[in-house]
Amino acid sequence: MMKVLMINGSPHSKGNTYVALHEMEKIFLEEGIKTEIVQVGNKDIRGCAACNSCAEKGKCVFNDIVNETAPKFEECDGLVAASPVYYASANATLSAFLDRLFHSTQFDKTMKVGACAVAARRGGLSAAFDQLNKYFTITGMPVASSQYWNGIHGRVPGEACQDEEGLQTMRTLAKNMAFLMKSIALGREAYGLPEKEEFQQTNFIR
Repeated sequence: MMKVLMINGSPHSKGNTYVALHEMEKIFLEEGIKTEIVQVGNKDIRGCAACNSCAEKGKCVFNDIVNETAPKFEECDGLVAASPVYYASANATLSAFLDRLFHSTQFDKTMKVGACAVAARRGGLSAAFDQLNKYFTITGMPVASSQYWNGIHGRVPGEACQDEEGLQTMRTLAKNMAFLMKSIALGREAYGLPEKEEFQQTNFIR
């Protein structure tokens, strides 16, 4: 069975970010796709120390929820990263989590499907949306799209349930993501993954 790992970056486990994830979750279940929501926004997560120990150890030197989530990330077929918007970006806790999760995991992420969802009272959604998508595009993960930028509006917890367009955007996103995951699975079986060239690293200061 296919699986989508959903990361809730909000400090509120049942806030408006959860509303977006839960709306997607209902579609995944209808599509026969297993889901798991990992709550990280209420955890004490420090940022990357650029020690590069993960290259030797195969895991982050800070043994917390990042290392707990890594095997789930490796096993899943798709990843949804969801965040509240405070200052026109994903919140600091989720950013630290994703920085370390993506950098410390050595497995090939090619063709895992990525999607993000953002929740805000009013503005800053598209900037946070752009930030989160960059984690996927640097690691060969196709990005699922929807009918609009993947945002939902609400101020107090649960208020996003009134955003009919936002809810529809999340349902469409989940349907498109499910289709893309299933299509990639068929393509992998028929054609395999794209061949990779040896990585060429260019530095601008020599």
